[in-house]
Amino acid sequence: MRVIRKYANRRLYDTEQSRYVTLEDLRRLILDEIPFRVEDAKSGEDLTRTILLSIIIEQEQADGESQVFSNDLLAQFIRVYDMAQPLPLARYLEQGTQLMLEQQKHMQDQWQQAMRHSPMELMRELAEENMRFWQQTIGQAANGKGQGDGKEDDKTS
Repeated sequence: MRVIRKYANRRLYDTEQSRYVTLEDLRRLILDEIPFRVEDAKSGEDLTRTILLSIIIEQEQADGESQVFSNDLLAQFIRVYDMAQPLPLARYLEQGTQLMLEQQKHMQDQWQQAMRHSPMELMRELAEENMRFWQQTIGQAANGKGQGDGKEDDKTS
């Protein structure tokens, strides 16, 4: 697991690549599914959760049109924390998000499969097969094969 150290000056240092990184760099690691742990450079305390929340905040502020967390939703989260017996919200959100991501991947795979079998794709595949056939045929003729020497190819049925 990649270790990122957070220094008092708020800078993040990637110990594997020996360079300073930004929240955007860490977001890329997440998208690339590269596990990492952020720790305080002095105490070694795990700061990963705090950094992940910072990445979400930065993302929410960067693109106003694709906000995931509305004000109402955030207020509801705060109310959950104040309940006498909080709901198992983390588990529910993790499972729901995982299901949503799996369904999204499944839909993308199905779409790609459907596009692969479109009439245009079928015509492209046929054209490629024809091109390979003629290239092989011309290549064999150029090498002196099949030039009417009275011998047929050895083919067993």
